[in-house]
Amino acid sequence: TAFMKAVASEPALARALHRSYILRVSSDTDSFEFQVSEHLRLSGVYWGACALHLLGELQSLDAAQVVSFVRSCQRGCGGFGGNLGHDAHMLYTLSAVQVLALFGALHTVDAGRVMRYVASLQRPDGSFAGDEWGEVDTRFSYCALCCASLLGKLGDIDVAAAVRYVRACENFDGGYGCEPGGESHAGQVFTCVGALAIGGELGSVRSEELAWWLCERQTPGGGLNGRPQKDADVCYSWWVLSAMCLLRRDGWIDGEALRRFILSCQDEEDGGIADKPGDLPDVFHTFFGIAGLSLLGTDGVPPIDAAHAMPASVMEQLRAEQAAAASEG
Repeated sequence: TAFMKAVASEPALARALHRSYILRVSSDTDSFEFQVSEHLRLSGVYWGACALHLLGELQSLDAAQVVSFVRSCQRGCGGFGGNLGHDAHMLYTLSAVQVLALFGALHTVDAGRVMRYVASLQRPDGSFAGDEWGEVDTRFSYCALCCASLLGKLGDIDVAAAVRYVRACENFDGGYGCEPGGESHAGQVFTCVGALAIGGELGSVRSEELAWWLCERQTPGGGLNGRPQKDADVCYSWWVLSAMCLLRRDGWIDGEALRRFILSCQDEEDGGIADKPGDLPDVFHTFFGIAGLSLLGTDGVPPIDAAHAMPASVMEQLRAEQAAAASEG
């Protein structure tokens, strides 16, 4: 096709450089990036490990060391903090479960204990708090549902109530906010559509209206933004396109232009992907840039599960193991 011919003639994904970049920033404890990301180290491990998995390079990390670090972040309540000694939070609890799944190590934690923590944060209206201090956001609804799904324990939370709350956050334009009445934002759209997909209620989305809102996030430069009148940012290659894939409307954007934008954000000297062309790279945007290419089906990046933000191969293995355990039980 014309699209594939265009892909063949354009800059390629700098796989080796990105591998080296991720390994370098993961081990350089004196770097500025390492210091300022202390509070979200566990999520950083997920972004880096998942990116390496998509590049076919997960074996570059010391699996035993990573799993040991993740388990060391678990608190007495069953949840995980963003780093050693940090308070538990829903965001980092999901990152911990995702990392353990990437390394085939979910069996090393007590799933019931983790889920008791997750369930304890569900509110009577179906929403979820992020931690014991009570902030409510649809991000946390997604984290709870995704965590429960990966652990095979959706029955441990009130899914129906969780879905009702997410649906209450839908806006007139088909988008979703962080709470009822909150402004539509592509990041929140992903969390809500992902939550509804995991909760088995994707059919409740106003797909046509939302898909139009999402495809209008594409800017003249090919990249995607999070809301009207904002600059394009590589991370929205994931937030927007994943939701469109779940809605089966990913053909509504110009994939070739988006690919060009993602690749233009690569640091072709030191590796890594930035938010915008010319900016400094970071692990967050490196992962979401590579994940965006996976959703586009280009550059040899294998498929990623759009609802769980996990390599499709990992999800297939996980579901096979859960099915085998269920049949034995």
